[in-house]
Amino acid sequence: MKIVVLKFGGTSVGTIEKIKNVVKIIRSYKKKKYRVIVVSSAMSGVTNSLINKSKQISENFSDEEYDVLVSSGEQAACSLIAGRLLHFGLKSRSWMAWQIPILTNGKHKNSRIIKINRSKIIKYLKSGGIPIISGFQGINKYLRITTIGRGGSDASAIMLAKFFQAEKCVIYTDVEGVYTTDPNKFDKAKKIKVISYEEMLEMASLGAKVMQPVSIQDARLNRIDIEVKSSFVNKTGTLITKRSNIKKNKVITGISSTQNDSKVTLVGVKDKPGVAASIFKPLSKNLINVDMVVQNISANGKETDLTFTVKSEELVKTKKILLSNRQIKFRRLLFNKGVSKISIIGVGMISTPGVTFRMFQTLANKKINIQVISTSEIKISVLIKEKDTSKALMALHKEFELD
Repeated sequence: MKIVVLKFGGTSVGTIEKIKNVVKIIRSYKKKKYRVIVVSSAMSGVTNSLINKSKQISENFSDEEYDVLVSSGEQAACSLIAGRLLHFGLKSRSWMAWQIPILTNGKHKNSRIIKINRSKIIKYLKSGGIPIISGFQGINKYLRITTIGRGGSDASAIMLAKFFQAEKCVIYTDVEGVYTTDPNKFDKAKKIKVISYEEMLEMASLGAKVMQPVSIQDARLNRIDIEVKSSFVNKTGTLITKRSNIKKNKVITGISSTQNDSKVTLVGVKDKPGVAASIFKPLSKNLINVDMVVQNISANGKETDLTFTVKSEELVKTKKILLSNRQIKFRRLLFNKGVSKISIIGVGMISTPGVTFRMFQTLANKKINIQVISTSEIKISVLIKEKDTSKALMALHKEFELD
């Protein structure tokens, strides 16, 4: 069977008119003789509304009941899509995760799909049916409803593509694909035709909001090609695939930037084993995400300065935790709110010398000072003043010929 998995995000099914448009897209694939599996998110705003209701009920709302509650949003969207397909005389029905079933393990609110039963859906596809499957949810070994966390509907679609050996997995959203940088920040941003899993994973983890990192990782591990495209315009999107499928790479594929970052520096920390762990353990316990860690050892080898970044909304909590931590000693604690992280990403830099120099020289030419540097095999990130973000994006975009 020639199977395609189509996933529609919350903005794609956000209104009745948009759901009618989604059904047009589904029908177009059916006309091309595909066996279509549809995965839907909840209508935009519904999940947040349900979460707010849970908070009004209790400050300690049960995780198990949270999953039951928030998964109901997908159920409603699936029913509406199936209802519209039935309106046109097509065979369709909604499927909840427990009806298939989609099996998960892990904790409530953040489970992972481990198995999908194929028999019922295969039988339904062969009969000409179009299954509309609720994304973001599964069931555990206790037959309780679970949810898959941020980007859960994408993960559902990717795993369905894996278990049903689909020819295509298409993620429909409100943008036309993945761009070289955020088009809302820079109008010369260009749509990327093909990008590797590794590059997309870096871009997603650095703030690109097209897909969540965990979904990209699932696709990479299972070698599922993904096309990201808009449900509102009929244009080619961005293909996310393995490196070997990309015939020619630019040195740099994309540039990302973050907002609302703050820099924290501990000056004069005693340099001995276990100090870094003592600093970051309480931050981790309080769910504070730490980024861009840099350590400088003093000339006498007895002290170190430790710098890292956190989101600005976590700064007050971070300061309180560090000052109350009796396991560490330091001479001064410095904070800087007005910073932004700029990153260049590309597998081409692995085999191309001089990329680091070009980035640093480009920023220097614009009189942009670099405060912190962090690198990986296919990424270079720098911390700069937030007010210089737009200037840096424009200069780097031009330097690496992304315009």
